[in-house]
Amino acid sequence: MAIYELLMRSMEERNAEHYIEALHDDYEFVRHQSGTTMDKEQVSEMMRGMMANSDVVIDEPRCIYENDEILVEHSMMDFPDGTREAVMAVHTIKDGKIIRTETGATLIQ
Repeated sequence: MAIYELLMRSMEERNAEHYIEALHDDYEFVRHQSGTTMDKEQVSEMMRGMMANSDVVIDEPRCIYENDEILVEHSMMDFPDGTREAVMAVHTIKDGKIIRTETGATLIQ
């Protein structure tokens, strides 16, 4: 199964564990807003919280491009604080798993 399909299935089912399975043990999430990074354990906790919160909604997800080295996806996201963002995620793939994610988000008024 392609990684994008696995991620979308996990979102549809709101199953964080399926999402976490797609992450490499050396996974890193780059947080451009704060200039910090998160590791697999930190992102796993974040994903569990997001999936458990029905106020986090992903609309219009689409795969821009995917191959064995990279996955680029775009979606609209609603958050519990009432904000909505257009989110572009670029995932670098190693050994069939996501090893690094960088996102760009635009606040939608």
